[in-house]
Amino acid sequence: MHNFKLLQLPNNAQFYFPIDNKQVLGDSRQLLIDELHLLTDPGRAVKIIYDQIPNIQLIVTGSSTLQIKNKSSESMAGRKIEYHLFPLTFSEYLVQKGIETQLNHSIFTNIINPSKPISRLFSFREILDYVLVYGLYPEVMTLTDPKRYLQELSDSVLFKDIVELNLIDNRRKAKELLKLLAYQIGNLINYSEISNQLGIDRRTVERYIDIFEQSYIIFRIYPYSRKKRDEIGKTQKVYFYDLGLRNAIIDNFDTGNLRPDFGAMFENFIMTELLKTISYENLDITLNYWRLKSGAEVDIVLSNSKKLYGVEVKYNQGQITTSFKSSYNNAETRVVNSTSFY
Repeated sequence: MHNFKLLQLPNNAQFYFPIDNKQVLGDSRQLLIDELHLLTDPGRAVKIIYDQIPNIQLIVTGSSTLQIKNKSSESMAGRKIEYHLFPLTFSEYLVQKGIETQLNHSIFTNIINPSKPISRLFSFREILDYVLVYGLYPEVMTLTDPKRYLQELSDSVLFKDIVELNLIDNRRKAKELLKLLAYQIGNLINYSEISNQLGIDRRTVERYIDIFEQSYIIFRIYPYSRKKRDEIGKTQKVYFYDLGLRNAIIDNFDTGNLRPDFGAMFENFIMTELLKTISYENLDITLNYWRLKSGAEVDIVLSNSKKLYGVEVKYNQGQITTSFKSSYNNAETRVVNSTSFY
């Protein structure tokens, strides 16, 4: 067990470095500062501690990268290692529910090295469908009805940090934009079309989407291209870090694969699982999609300097377009569905 000191900061906290380090640290050599973004100048606070206390290990947490970036007058470059903590992985969910005993990255591994399906004693479809609707925030696991929690999260906490920073000048339009993005997960983003639909200029649309991404609400996936003439080279797709939050934004917690967006939700789920694995395992792999101007498309492309995988994601059965293999004959192709993904 590590001996560390925890500092939990109040709202609008000012940081004053004590003359006597022992007042704060005692004999501890680790200092955990929770909710760093509540400090008036978090970058300066971290720099002071790092520079003035020898051999101190700082563990800093914060729920808003926007506030830390906008309030920091001193750079923390060269003084930090960043860790991104995502909602639970599917494996973490199963372990914490007591359904399985060991963590794994089976979703990623089954794409890279497919193996024969493992016989399991639990119903995949029922668990998967629940996760697609309510997401993987840890709090959801403890609730018999997570709908209210997710609605409150989307209604209040969602914009708390953004509004406090005055980065959004039209909250109503921002919420409309986020709702529009929630309806078109996995689709190509047409900034001009969204601008016309919402009645706001394109620059504002792009700025709001960037804010949503920095707030860990959404993330964008870029196209894979070798700059061939018939490939789309710049247009992005948008996905949500958590489907429960996404469903709260559109106020739809219906279950069952008769939902018209169930296929898109499953694609979002697989995309986030791969993103988590790549991040947690620090893998040298890029996550993209692929599409021709003619419309032929592959949902996910995993690549590095040695390997290239094209992955088609279908909730039910499906097949991958032959155009990708024709364009990249060194690529391996996979089809992932709701019965084979784990």
